[in-house]
Amino acid sequence: MEPVSLQDFARLLDPASLPRVLRVYSGVYSEGSIYEICGNECCLSTGDLMKVTQVRLKKVVCKNPGTGQMLELPPNFQGHFSPLSTLESHRTLQELVSATARSATPLPLWFMSAQSIVTKARVVPKEQPLMLEAVEMHGGTCCARCILGSEAQQVILHLPLAQEGPFWTWEPGAPQTLLQILQDPALKDLKLTCSALPWHSVVLRPEYEVQAIMHMRKTVVRIPSTLEVEVQDVTTSSQHVHFSKPLLLSEALARGGPFPLLTEILEVPQGPPIFLSPWVGSLRKGQRLCIYGLASPPWRVLASSKGRKVPRHFMISGAYQGKLRRRPREFPTAYDLLGALQPGQHLRVVVTKDCEEGDENPEFASLAVGDRLEVLEPGQILGTQGQDIDVLTCVRLSEEAGEEKEEEHEEVEEDQEQVLLPLYLPCGLVEEMNDSRRYSLEDLTHQLSLPCEVKVVTKDTGHPADPLVSFPGLRLEEKITEPFLVVGLDSQPGAFFEIPPRWLDLTVVEAEGQPAQLTGPLPVATVEELSETFYYSLRKLPASESQAPPPRPPKSQGLGEQTRQSCKEGDAKSSQVLGLQQSPLLPKPKGKTLPEAAKNLYNKISLQKGLRTTKAQMQDPGKSTYTAQEDAKEDSTMERSSQNKED
Repeated sequence: MEPVSLQDFARLLDPASLPRVLRVYSGVYSEGSIYEICGNECCLSTGDLMKVTQVRLKKVVCKNPGTGQMLELPPNFQGHFSPLSTLESHRTLQELVSATARSATPLPLWFMSAQSIVTKARVVPKEQPLMLEAVEMHGGTCCARCILGSEAQQVILHLPLAQEGPFWTWEPGAPQTLLQILQDPALKDLKLTCSALPWHSVVLRPEYEVQAIMHMRKTVVRIPSTLEVEVQDVTTSSQHVHFSKPLLLSEALARGGPFPLLTEILEVPQGPPIFLSPWVGSLRKGQRLCIYGLASPPWRVLASSKGRKVPRHFMISGAYQGKLRRRPREFPTAYDLLGALQPGQHLRVVVTKDCEEGDENPEFASLAVGDRLEVLEPGQILGTQGQDIDVLTCVRLSEEAGEEKEEEHEEVEEDQEQVLLPLYLPCGLVEEMNDSRRYSLEDLTHQLSLPCEVKVVTKDTGHPADPLVSFPGLRLEEKITEPFLVVGLDSQPGAFFEIPPRWLDLTVVEAEGQPAQLTGPLPVATVEELSETFYYSLRKLPASESQAPPPRPPKSQGLGEQTRQSCKEGDAKSSQVLGLQQSPLLPKPKGKTLPEAAKNLYNKISLQKGLRTTKAQMQDPGKSTYTAQEDAKEDSTMERSSQNKED
């Protein structure tokens, strides 16, 4: 086939012959964009191949050949067009009328002038169609009565028969629809007449959208037919041509196969690596991959190592076969205790850091290293300055309580001391537990709530280089569910790994060849180390964003001032310990906030402090002074020894 313009190809194409393969004979480059303008292709290189799958008529530009005016017609325009065919030429209007009489051609008839006609009323442009209705006398002169314009607005002109031309007669053809006119190659660029348009003659310029498939294009290419490019139909000689279409891993996952699928990498997402595994270096352009299917199970657990200065982060598959043992959880603040507290379950902890919060807020008790607490439930009280304070209601346990087995929750006995911990309290706590069972990862996530701390005591036999067993502890943060694809390297048989298309969406293309078949079940990559950036981006997912931030502690100046004064005054400050005054009454807690057992706490604390103060005052004054001095000396000695140890 000879090269033709894309416009001619689209106009003369028979839709029943699609698809057609075209070769670009003469390319085009648009400076607006090297890719697309308004979603349409604007750059085609010479020699490019394309498979045309559809040609769609977008619009038809209708032009008045006399004035140059234009308007757009929709593809579903309902008017009918008649072609105007030129018959013969006449030198004057008299010759035209005489020839019509000799040939017995009935009036009216269409004609046009090759030159402009000037009359008293108006100027008739050249090549403007006129309709000759009759010959009659007008103003004492024999004239041809002609009509100019459309049916909606007609102008009657009386032209003398001596009017010089030349004149061409026209003969309207059979009326046809817009699509019939456009599909007839014999009517291309001919003048047409349509009663539904404001002009007697028009020229039609259709515009098409050519939809085609091209090499290495993800989607169908849309090319406007007005693009100045020449194409050549090579369908007959290009039956063997295969048009490769790029494919994202997410698209392969969405369509669900068929697997295994042999592919070749076209593009790797830019940015720092999300996995720190050796196979990441193999993901480069040109590398052939075999996609074997969807990994199972779809859930993973995010974990961080414990016991090292720089923690490492991992994603553990639900198919992990190692055995884990629970480790006591550490809670740096009371707020962390609130996150670990589960409804209907009691949590016992041991204090690992002294906390004298009671010196600043008398309603809160002080804690010492070794104190054992049982956390009951959260609550809220009214602070000394009228603000609401979120607290945890706890019970201070005796030494004998740790030897007893846990029983169902009962009312707190009278001799058990209750403790209120504000959520902002920075107290060091560690979980008290007696659980030596070995869990699988699946059982542990079903029976326990995350986060929790564990120790891998038996490595995964399917992962000889299991890195988790080398850490003294792991913190399992949360469980996520995300589809992964099992992928293998074509150049390294037996090298398998799992890729999450959501976070590592490679662009590939289907490659020729037969993928390797697996005889057994799909291999599983149970442990993948994550980069720190990617790990924290996962922790920002909606599942983690639902956790509220810890409460901010109230501003306080008295505590800092008292601490500095106690360091400077030494024995003088300690000697005043016995000069205790009666503690002020605690503010009344808010109603329906704390349980009944916690409401009795304030009277109990006040009563105990009052008894201790009374006993101190009843002792001999001299003995009390001596005892205070001795206590102050002991305190100073302990402070100096602790400072020396820290130094």
